[in-house]
Amino acid sequence: MKKRFCGKNVLITGGLGFIGSNLAIRLVDSGANVTLLDAMLPDYGGNLFNVEPIRNKVNINYGDIRDDVAMQYLVKDKDYIFHLAGQVCHIKSLTDPFPDIDINIKGTAVLMEACKKNNKKAIVIYTGTRGQYGPATKLPVDEEVLPRPKGIYEISNLAAEHIVKVYNDIHGVKSVMLRLTNIYGPRAQMKHDRYGVVNWFIRQVIDGEPVKVFGDGKILRDFLYVDDTVDALMMSAVSSDAIGEIFNVGVDKPTSFLELAETITTVAKDGKWEFAPFSPERRAQEPGNFYSDISKIKKTIGWCPKTSLTDGIAKTVDYYRKYKQYYW
Repeated sequence: MKKRFCGKNVLITGGLGFIGSNLAIRLVDSGANVTLLDAMLPDYGGNLFNVEPIRNKVNINYGDIRDDVAMQYLVKDKDYIFHLAGQVCHIKSLTDPFPDIDINIKGTAVLMEACKKNNKKAIVIYTGTRGQYGPATKLPVDEEVLPRPKGIYEISNLAAEHIVKVYNDIHGVKSVMLRLTNIYGPRAQMKHDRYGVVNWFIRQVIDGEPVKVFGDGKILRDFLYVDDTVDALMMSAVSSDAIGEIFNVGVDKPTSFLELAETITTVAKDGKWEFAPFSPERRAQEPGNFYSDISKIKKTIGWCPKTSLTDGIAKTVDYYRKYKQYYW
């Protein structure tokens, strides 16, 4: 797959963030010419240290996807555009819905319109969220399930996905739409607990604080390591069979939150966990058990996760113990 990106021009929106930076490192290693766009909004996870290994090998633009003039320029001559920028906190959307509407919906429309006007040959890979489905009506959840999102964050991601699909179907901007599950791993922000439960549990262990398991800990999720996520992004970008399709990107073997906490404390050889009540905000957004049916992406492009939860947690713990000073 590395050969497919060698010499290609790539734009990553949200490129200094968690997934974007891990993707950028892999693409540079594959010989791609990479441009990173990031507005560096406070608390969103943009971090220049994330790309320290490739700092001199990428072009960094501190811009915003809502900037029409900037996007008209940035999409030109790109072979692949990975659209990862967005408001990604479902808790924040409960108190202020407008960043979701402005960044996720308007920002996506600005990007796709720029592609339509300036670069129809680019392939766009959009990353949404499993939260677009809302509470699971069956398990595992496949792509045919009717989305019933519970919050503005999830609604805005679903709207953005529809925008991308329209530009694919009507305007000829080739696109792939991915619904990501709970991603964890190195280079995620660690200043607060609003993004990514696995990483936050790991911070609590490293800080010597008890891991708080909400409720009875029996709720099931699928937790996906970031390197496997990058594989899915790159494989879907170069697969002609993926164009115009929507794929779940997750793990078909769920883990309870209690199992997660126990695995982290065991792997880290440190820390402890305790039960805690849900806050009203978390209770309002909690969809219950959820894990993904990934048979479609397996069949279409041959992707499946390779990293066990134990191995992924070990790599994540090692990274943050080494580079803690850059993340909190």
